[in-house]
Amino acid sequence: MRIMEKYADENNVPIMEKSGLKFLVNYIKYNNIKSILEIGSAIGYSAINMALAGTDISITTIEKDEVRYLEALKNIKRFNLDKRINLILGDALEIDLEEEYDLIFIDAAKGQYIKYFEKYARNVKKNGTIISDNIYFHGLTEQNERIEKKNLRQLVDKIKKYIVFLKENDEFETEFFRVGDGLAVSKRKDDVNENTDSTK
Repeated sequence: MRIMEKYADENNVPIMEKSGLKFLVNYIKYNNIKSILEIGSAIGYSAINMALAGTDISITTIEKDEVRYLEALKNIKRFNLDKRINLILGDALEIDLEEEYDLIFIDAAKGQYIKYFEKYARNVKKNGTIISDNIYFHGLTEQNERIEKKNLRQLVDKIKKYIVFLKENDEFETEFFRVGDGLAVSKRKDDVNENTDSTK
């Protein structure tokens, strides 16, 4: 892992903060997650960590940057996980997958989160979950001060809109967790209600 962390640091590749990654891995273990779709592989850091959470976990992960894709391919092979991690080169918004997954993990272009969610919600199994990373975006989504840089301000505004989108979503119920850079855990409302009923 240290080789990947060093590469990410030296090449300015964003990878998950350790506390957020620990939360994600524990979620996978405790909820018996077996099939995962990851949107945004980067160099394969989170996919590898998720795969190592259990020997029967299979992951499909999508990355559109070819340099990062090739680095991820190399890292996945180094961990002998190429049979369990299927790495796809391409834009997730242009790829159509028929499979359904226990978990979809969104960690790609922050400005496209609503589009990713809307596109891939149909690929979530019954009782499945969508987890989104970088919800607090270094604390910027919670501050009231005007952000001077236009591009950054626009990006933060898009993440804020995504948070509102999750809160108002009729199909999913979302919990927000202050771990790492902020994680949103979204479960289908019907599934949440069923789980509640079964405990009565």
